[in-house]
Amino acid sequence: MSTLTYVEFLLAFLGVPVAALAVAVARKTDDHRRVLAGVAALVCIAVTYTAPWDSYLVGRGVWTYGEGVVAARFARVPLGEWLFFVLQTVTTGLWYHLLAPRVDPGVPGRDAPGRSDARTVGAVAWLALAAVGAVLTATATRTYYLGMILVWAGPVVAFLWAVGGPVVWRYRRLVAAAVAVPSAYLWAADRFAIGTGLWTISPDYSTGLHVAGLPVEEAIFFALTNLLVVQGLLLFDWVTARAAERGTAHAVAGLVPPSVASLAGSLSARVPGVAEVRRRWQ
Repeated sequence: MSTLTYVEFLLAFLGVPVAALAVAVARKTDDHRRVLAGVAALVCIAVTYTAPWDSYLVGRGVWTYGEGVVAARFARVPLGEWLFFVLQTVTTGLWYHLLAPRVDPGVPGRDAPGRSDARTVGAVAWLALAAVGAVLTATATRTYYLGMILVWAGPVVAFLWAVGGPVVWRYRRLVAAAVAVPSAYLWAADRFAIGTGLWTISPDYSTGLHVAGLPVEEAIFFALTNLLVVQGLLLFDWVTARAAERGTAHAVAGLVPPSVASLAGSLSARVPGVAEVRRRWQ
């Protein structure tokens, strides 16, 4: 039996870092609204996308909780785990903002010719990884958890590369640093939680491989979730920087292929009233 409850663990291991990072970021930046908007948006996305997946795996028995750890549940997910979704996203998001410079809106986006390679290669690679995950999920019980992680995260990372691959590549060192530190910290926290019996990863659904005492599935999970947060915030900052420079239409145009944007512009120009709306929009 663990000596800590889920909520006590979160307050100790994530509550304190969040408070410290919030103070540091508030002192560093004068654009608090942008930081708050980006992190809040990512929190909403993270909770909405993760909760159904998490609920399914909890119901399947991929991991279980120690006696006395969970006080209440919603949709099979412990309330502490809902809070974990929020606090991890906030922690990683604030760490990213502590490191990040002002994102250059001139970094090539979809509207820049000759820069589609990063998008294509990144998107295809992550979709291939998701396909590998599907195979792992379907072919063996012991690789089920690992496969489910890849199936869940791969398509989203592929989408982020499809819309902003050149930006991610341009800021790859920032992405690496913003992902590495929170991941290492969460690996240590997760190792402590497993070691003290807060939760247990089922040996039936995991490979049994460990990295420094941590199940490899957990290490990959935290690395990928932090990658999703960091890339999402980077592209949020890029879009808002483009919007501030030349308007919302310019920001949105960077997220679609030039051929699609050109076709849409041609068609909209022929629709009565659309040209006037576009003029006012810009």
